[in-house]
Amino acid sequence: MSIAKQRRKYVDLDGNTYALSGLDSEERAVFEHLQKEAEQNPDWGLFSNDWHRDLTKLYEPRGLSRREITETILWEIASDLTGRLGIAQGDMRQPDYRDDLEMLIATRFATRRAFCEATGLSEDMLSHVLARRKHLAIDTLNQALAKIGYTLHIAPLHGELPR
Repeated sequence: MSIAKQRRKYVDLDGNTYALSGLDSEERAVFEHLQKEAEQNPDWGLFSNDWHRDLTKLYEPRGLSRREITETILWEIASDLTGRLGIAQGDMRQPDYRDDLEMLIATRFATRRAFCEATGLSEDMLSHVLARRKHLAIDTLNQALAKIGYTLHIAPLHGELPR
């Protein structure tokens, strides 16, 4: 039985789950190909180039724009596999809470200062945390996030290629 038929979902490094049941037969074949290629531990940059080409060949004839292609499940999965390879090969680092914090600040606040004013965190501490020189205590981070309507989330660790 193929990998895609054995599993009904794919969980990425961030803990996001993608249902594989919605993939058609061509998409499932591409998914299985991506899995097999990633398991061979190719250079992550070459792997990325290959899947970009493969997804373009799959979706452009279906009338999807490049933007729409980047919103497909296969794009998300291929991006995640590339990240896993980059991490395993020592060229990338495992994402952590600071990446999520940076994204939250960039998308929801005009400035870091505005974020700090809303959460009660000091700008100096935030600077150290985002520069990866310090960590925030869990209770401190949780209290700060609660002030802006967010909470911490614990997700499974997925450092290896999913099987």
